[in-house]
Parts: sequence; structure tokens; C-alpha cells
Amino acid sequence: MTRHIYTQFFTLQFIGIVIGVILVTLHVIALLKRESVMDYLKQLPRNKSLGIAILAIDCVWSFWLIGEVDLGEFQKWERPIRFGLPIGFICFIFWVDEFLAVRAVGVFLLLLACPLLDVAFLQEPKTRILLPILCYIWIFLSLFWIGMPYLMRDHIAWATKTKVRWTSLSVSGIVYGFVMIVCAFAFWGVDKG
Repeated sequence: MTRHIYTQFFTLQFIGIVIGVILVTLHVIALLKRESVMDYLKQLPRNKSLGIAILAIDCVWSFWLIGEVDLGEFQKWERPIRFGLPIGFICFIFWVDEFLAVRAVGVFLLLLACPLLDVAFLQEPKTRILLPILCYIWIFLSLFWIGMPYLMRDHIAWATKTKVRWTSLSVSGIVYGFVMIVCAFAFWGVDKG
């Protein structure tokens, strides 16, 4: 279980504010700089340097997490796993370089979903479900992107096909992020004591 690892650093309110601000900021940029963001996203799946950078973050995060989490009966595998992570990182760079950025983003989103789900786990306000909904969308997409990375290219092509679709998605992201910020300030920081 990782719950104790992340909840000692983060609260539901803090995570809600941070994720809400990130959602609003990224979607406002996508709305205002539509053409440049669309061009960047279309090139993202084959951006090897970005893939290496994100994969390095994934590797360091996983290396740290293996040392912190209780592996139970697999605890004896901690050292081999830690030894294998940097080797796997290097192997990915050289032999799995096709759509490396897509796979790296998928792993990153899977890692990111864990602390968000942990801080929202069994929290009282019903509005906290905004975080798990977002996380499960990330998890669902990530599993496909890691296994079939060309799907991210297809998803980007679908999102960027028409101006109306792009605008709708951008506005939806802004609204979702804004609602999350409002809920974080209004409900998620209330002291129950």
C-alpha cells in the first residue's frame, strides 16, 4: 500500500488546487495558442528527447517508490527490481525508441494516478470523486498508450481534427479544473475535528 507514503506529504485540498490549476492553465494555453499547441501535440508521439526526459522521471520515481512501499512477500525482490530499473531505462532508450514519448507519458500518468487516488481514498466530501474520475481516465488511456502507442497519435488526430472539437475539449478542461479548484477551497479543506 502506498497510501501512507503520499498522504504524509499531500492533502486532498492541496492536490485538488494543484491539479485544478494545472488543468485550467494547460487548457487555457490550448485554447489561446491553438495552432502551436496542436502542432506540438502532433509531433509529441515521436519526440524521442521528451520521451527520454519523461522516462528518466518515471525511472527515478519508481526507484524511490520501490524503496518506500511494502512489497509484502515480494520484498526479497526489492534489490533486483532496483537494479533492473536503470537497466530497463537504458534498454528502452535503445530498443523501444518507437513512440518512446507515448510510453513514457503512459507510465508517468500511471505513477501520477497513485498519489491522487491515495489522497482521495475514503474522504468524506462526495465532490472528491472529481480526482478519481480524472485518474481513471488517465489509467484507461495509459494502458492503451503503453501497449498500443499509435493510439495516442490517433487520439491527438481526433482531438485536433476540427476547431469546434478542439475548443470544446479545451473549454471542458477549463471548466473541470475550475470546478476542482472551487471544490478544493469550499469542501476539501474543511476540518472535521
